[in-house]
Amino acid sequence: MTIAIDFDGTIVEHRYPEIGPEIPFAIDTLKMLINDRHRLILWSVREGILLEEAVEYCRKRGVEFYAVNKDYPEEKTTDRNFSRKLKVDLFIDDRNLGGIPDWGTIYRMINEKKSYADILREEMAEQSEDYYKPKKKWWQLR
Repeated sequence: MTIAIDFDGTIVEHRYPEIGPEIPFAIDTLKMLINDRHRLILWSVREGILLEEAVEYCRKRGVEFYAVNKDYPEEKTTDRNFSRKLKVDLFIDDRNLGGIPDWGTIYRMINEKKSYADILREEMAEQSEDYYKPKKKWWQLR
């Protein structure tokens, strides 16, 4: 699967034009997605030196993107059919309707091919099972 990932607010906290602290588990999850043979594209409004800093930030932490702000590495902005609109299977961005789930949930959604709603339903079912289990009385705790 080809996945486009935003940088500010998704991999790191918003501090643009600075690079904010990493959002917990973002880098580790990206590495797992790469190991699972997904193609990751960094998709950012950053340009020039600011974009280079973002790419280097990820590279130093072990995340090498398939491409940056383009569909494939060899694509050039001067190509006749170039478009900033990426042709990918999935976008991971903090500006999603409803916000962005935590990176563990994102990985589960991709790995298990489930929607966010599916995962939330499963978690709610687990919680309700625990909630409605008969509670042991204090004298039965032995």
